[in-house]
Amino acid sequence: MKIEHKKNYILINSEENTFLDFLAVFKKKHFNYTKNHIIINISDKFNASKENISLFLEYADKHQTNSKSFVLVLKAVNIDDFPEELNIVPTLGEAEDVIEMENIQRDLGF
Repeated sequence: MKIEHKKNYILINSEENTFLDFLAVFKKKHFNYTKNHIIINISDKFNASKENISLFLEYADKHQTNSKSFVLVLKAVNIDDFPEELNIVPTLGEAEDVIEMENIQRDLGF
């Protein structure tokens, strides 16, 4: 797992060989980043099954509770298969846009 501290968020890139290996490392380190916006760039080589991606829902809920954004970057998935609370976009640029839009919504009291 590669972690980069950007200006407004933490970017996490998956570098492990399997999704479950990545998730195990993420679980161990997540507590360090609960007060930050997070973008997770999920490797195209992983099995991006609905069940696997849904495992991030609890983390998305924690960030929402802390008024922070949690966004997954994943190209090959139908976002309609997931609840609205889970932000999934195909590019890093769109993930940054989601954080910006959610910050505006929070500032406006939504």
